[in-house]
Amino acid sequence: MSGSPELQNSSSSGSTGQCLNPAFVHSVAVSEEGILGGLYKVCAVARGDGAVDVVDLEYELAPAKSKGPSRARGSTMSSKTTDLGDGSNNQCQRRRIHLDYSMGGHTAAVSCVAFSAFGEKGKLLVSGGNDASLKVWDWSKGFSPETSSNSELVLDIDVKKKVNWLCTAPTDSDNLIVCDTSKVVKVYNFL
Repeated sequence: MSGSPELQNSSSSGSTGQCLNPAFVHSVAVSEEGILGGLYKVCAVARGDGAVDVVDLEYELAPAKSKGPSRARGSTMSSKTTDLGDGSNNQCQRRRIHLDYSMGGHTAAVSCVAFSAFGEKGKLLVSGGNDASLKVWDWSKGFSPETSSNSELVLDIDVKKKVNWLCTAPTDSDNLIVCDTSKVVKVYNFL
């Protein structure tokens, strides 16, 4: 049947198969060059299961041989430490961060993500969701070799309606512009 999930049998004995249905991706944001002093080139993914993933693009796009020993397919999805492949074996630096409800994140699908254009450009990640909330994350803490902590939820805003889209704008007062399911475009100021 066209359009249906693929079934995979876990054994050849004819037992029931497993249906693979990955989380739907609602939005992707790629950081601009030069954020945080040019240290990172990352991608944020808004997922249908309520999680936000932040991925180190430099690491993911590096040739496989520079990543160190080969890995089983899918084993990096929950990995939070990295072997840089340069012999340093730095266990503090991260290549992926998974931000979910257990860290104060969204309780429903995340509809949009954006890197901040205000403050220290790109340091904050803003996510909006179907749970009618905006989350502001300091994702850089999860990638920093100086800190052992994960990314931090900096701010949680209840907008009362499902968030459809958001963006940030640097002005005299740093703005977060939000479109939700109401008829009003909301502008939040960060001073």
